[in-house]
Amino acid sequence: MSEIKLPEVELNIYTPKNPAEVKVVENEIVTRESSPNIIRHITFDISGTDLVNRIRIGQALGVLPPGKDERGRAHKLRLYSISSPTAGENGQPHLISTTVKRVIEEFNDKLYTGVASNYLADLKPGDSVKVTGPSGRRFLLPENARDFNYIFFATGTGIAPFRGMIQELFEEKYDHDCVLIFGCPYRTDLLYADYFEEMSQKYPNFHYLVSISREDRREDGSKYYVQTQLEDESELLQPILARENTLIYICGLKGMEEGIYKELINQELYEYLEIKKKLPGDVNSMDSKEFKRSVKPSPRTFEEVY
Repeated sequence: MSEIKLPEVELNIYTPKNPAEVKVVENEIVTRESSPNIIRHITFDISGTDLVNRIRIGQALGVLPPGKDERGRAHKLRLYSISSPTAGENGQPHLISTTVKRVIEEFNDKLYTGVASNYLADLKPGDSVKVTGPSGRRFLLPENARDFNYIFFATGTGIAPFRGMIQELFEEKYDHDCVLIFGCPYRTDLLYADYFEEMSQKYPNFHYLVSISREDRREDGSKYYVQTQLEDESELLQPILARENTLIYICGLKGMEEGIYKELINQELYEYLEIKKKLPGDVNSMDSKEFKRSVKPSPRTFEEVY
């Protein structure tokens, strides 16, 4: 197997005490149809800052929303994954993008609106934003990225880094297999769907699988989740997972990794995990806390959940 060597990256070129000021150049909805969720693709012009050519796909940018909270303190920094390739949006190194879900939730009979996400969603081209970063040194493609196959698992805005990674892999000749497994509640919540469908038609080695959890059911009545693709699409996935040069990346809502790891164990794909403790015969019955203490990702598995 090829050595997995992650690139050296720079961290925190800009900090909350010394942020960079960048301009918004694009702010567009990325769901295909009318959706109860508002998710936007936002592109920043970082010209004139030290961020140009110093951010890699897989890293994140910090956003400092203006104003103060109810206690009079400045709003906290929020991190957003980069969704453009290392070379920049459309190959322009001064343009970087991210994917933002407008957070509007009801909690204890009160409406909660995410400060940073709503601030970003309201921005117009030409508006200025204070940013920090980059952050993140682990969730990266290897230096020899084209030597590997990939299975990317994403839910929601966790698809952001995979958009950039897939663009980066296929911008030059790429001969290995790349699978994107995306999960969301409804078809209206598919993100960048037109792009990924076009990629799957253009490249026979790119495979786009979607799991819609709140619409159709599987034959046994259970819901479709990202991990169920490991069973449902086993004819495609098992040969890829059996190769020594295959890597797994997981990005999205915290907890999604547990279902993926349990299914990997059910299929005896132990090379993607580090088993810390003896497991029972039925890992699906394990308590979440005990499972997390017992199972960790191996060097072939990269995890970014929030």
